[in-house]
Amino acid sequence: MNYDFDVAVIGGGPGGYVAAISAAQRGKKTCIVEQNSLGGTCLNVGCIPTKALIKGANVYQQVCNAQRFGVEGVDTAKVTINMEKLQSWKDGVVKQLVNGVKSLLGGNYVTIFNGSASFSDEHTLAVGDQTVSAEYIIIATGSKVAIPDFITQEGENHIVTSNELLSISTLPQSIVVIGGGVIGVEFAYLLNKLGVKVTVLELMDHILPMVDREISEKAQIRMTRDGVTFHLGAKVQKICNNHVTFELEGKTHKVSADLVLMAVGRKPNTEGLNARAIGLEFDRAAIKSDDSLRTNLSHIFAIGDVNGKAMLAHTASVEAEVAVSCICGVEQRMNYCRIPSCIYLEPEIACVGLTEAQARTEYGEHVKVGTFPAYANGRSLVEGDSDGMFKIILDSQYGEILGAHFYGQHTTEMIAEIAAAMRAEATAEELISSIHPHPTVSESIREAVLAAWTGKAIHNL
Repeated sequence: MNYDFDVAVIGGGPGGYVAAISAAQRGKKTCIVEQNSLGGTCLNVGCIPTKALIKGANVYQQVCNAQRFGVEGVDTAKVTINMEKLQSWKDGVVKQLVNGVKSLLGGNYVTIFNGSASFSDEHTLAVGDQTVSAEYIIIATGSKVAIPDFITQEGENHIVTSNELLSISTLPQSIVVIGGGVIGVEFAYLLNKLGVKVTVLELMDHILPMVDREISEKAQIRMTRDGVTFHLGAKVQKICNNHVTFELEGKTHKVSADLVLMAVGRKPNTEGLNARAIGLEFDRAAIKSDDSLRTNLSHIFAIGDVNGKAMLAHTASVEAEVAVSCICGVEQRMNYCRIPSCIYLEPEIACVGLTEAQARTEYGEHVKVGTFPAYANGRSLVEGDSDGMFKIILDSQYGEILGAHFYGQHTTEMIAEIAAAMRAEATAEELISSIHPHPTVSESIREAVLAAWTGKAIHNL
């Protein structure tokens, strides 16, 4: 059949625009459909704006604590954060990156359609008053904020999601954060650093459930010391006139705040796609796809948050390249066991692979664990923050790296070393024999591996 395009991509986020560029670079006539701004959630109301605001909060704290490093003459009583200027700077970063995506698409001759796409049939999309047909279609429509229906809302409330909170020009005096996952904890950290009174309500008995328990507990202790209040095991029941009622240990409690942030997670976005009508299979709210990202209709692929596998921007980008490779006749498969995750607190958290609990469940006694404290690392001391810890989990038979969990300075820039080592099936001995430069925080990786494999680190008793 004669199709308008070889490949049509629905969604212009980090999965969609990478898929479109990759397909075009491989010689496919490609189009992309985006109903809002190119860059998707990540660039516009997610990863980038969040980290831009966190950078501002960290600079503010550094100025307030400059005297510690011998900087005199700063009147901390006069140091304030101008949210309008911080927001303006954040918006500039976002605009530059969004324009960059548009330029990359144009430079690779990808046709851009602005509008919402809906399936007319298996090969045809309706975009406004136009129809677009393609031999292959990649769905990359991302996710949207999940609003739980089990929490009753009564009276007049000021409830926001991460989308609205990223654009506030005036800071509240207090906020209740419902949810202790990555989104909730990063916003709790940000607002606390900007002087807001923060209370976090989390249903589980620990925050950041994807992170090794030992690491997440250290982060919680640090944030508690900095002024954040945590209620773990808290079941939120009702929000009434900005009062949040929750059950904890069999008792009913109530906390009030100027704002309530709903941060219980995100869910795949398939609204208006008409996906079920053409026979696409779903796994609950997500479009079902295999490890090659194919749906049950072999010419349609689902990548990124919409398939519900791993809701991370960098996962979506890699899935995009895998899907395009399969379209071009080179079969590839995703390995979801080696995807790094980063959490932008101070200090940072970065992890990849299994937690210690997961490793012991899967490997039993054949597990070796090593840790190395940040206070024993020279660069961490120079940076003025030695609260962290570096944890390595190994298979005791071969020294295979099963997982790594870091809490310290610059760790989000370091975790790729472990991800690459795991991809290359490097062992503990190979990491130990790799020379790490001094003085760097990355030296802690080698020390943690030594502690795990030999039982003794060099620079820690």
